[in-house]
Amino acid sequence: MLRDMPARDRSLAVLVAVLWGLNFTAIHLSLEQFPPFLLVALRFALIAVPTVLLVRRPAAPWRWVLLYGLGFGVLQFLFLYLAMDSGMPTGLASLVLQSSAPFTVVLAAALLRERITARQGVGVAVAVVGLGGIALHRAGLDGGATLLPVVLTLCGGLGWAVGNLGNRLAMRAAPGEPLRLLLWMSVIPPLPMLAASLVVEGPERIAASFDGLATTQGLLAIGGLLYTVLVGTLLGSGLWSALMGRHPSSTVAPFSMLVPVVGIAASWLLLREATPLVEIAWGVVVVGGVLLGSTRGVPSWWPGRARRSATGHPTTGRPATERPTTGRDRDAGELDDRTRVLR
Repeated sequence: MLRDMPARDRSLAVLVAVLWGLNFTAIHLSLEQFPPFLLVALRFALIAVPTVLLVRRPAAPWRWVLLYGLGFGVLQFLFLYLAMDSGMPTGLASLVLQSSAPFTVVLAAALLRERITARQGVGVAVAVVGLGGIALHRAGLDGGATLLPVVLTLCGGLGWAVGNLGNRLAMRAAPGEPLRLLLWMSVIPPLPMLAASLVVEGPERIAASFDGLATTQGLLAIGGLLYTVLVGTLLGSGLWSALMGRHPSSTVAPFSMLVPVVGIAASWLLLREATPLVEIAWGVVVVGGVLLGSTRGVPSWWPGRARRSATGHPTTGRPATERPTTGRDRDAGELDDRTRVLR
């Protein structure tokens, strides 16, 4: 049986959403200086080089590490950076990319046979409604995203979902190694992305992007790159990997839908992208859906919830009827403890 996500892990999931929401502003600043494919290659190369030299490989089968790296590192950021370079607004990019959450839930149910509770399904549906409301409003604004950048960002969301499954499978095979897994996942994107940059963007554009790094634009681009590497990838993705290893994908993935709330707010505060009140209202719907889908049953603080005794029976303030503990009860308890450890 699935258990409630502990409050500490829910707090960590929210923290990751904040870090990743600010990530989009950092990406925007970096794309002002560097072409998209080269930027992805630089982002992961800064992690890959010291990883190969200093970090021992994870115990997980290489095929799952490769799936994680191709989905999370290559497909997600190839399409996301290309979309943002093609005119996708920063706030809207943070919104549409969260399509990874329903993609992950569906793929996990279809491929990993993970059970989705009715409460989680409703929570995801509510959050999707909130995301859809923001998307429809953004689509009607002057200068809104064209169809192609939206489709590219959706492809990035699907890539993120594929990476989530690879991470989940790798963590099953080698639990307790989220950071090592993340670091070695980062070894995969640099070479294919550098090859794509040379073919699509060309050596001249690559060389030109390194001119003017001492200017304000160049310094902001470097700062954005360092944020995505140190905060967005190492800290944010490291925490996310740990959460995905401890809980089912369908429990963790909905928290990613909090990212656009932070992303839209950050784009308004830092990039002066307008954020109408209607989008804030839809963002509240997203938050409500995530909270609904991340817990099971009635919360302990909910008024009128029946208190439970140590035996697990509802009480009304009077002690439950007790009976002597038998040897069979003790054996069953020991078996349940062993089963809990295996889970």
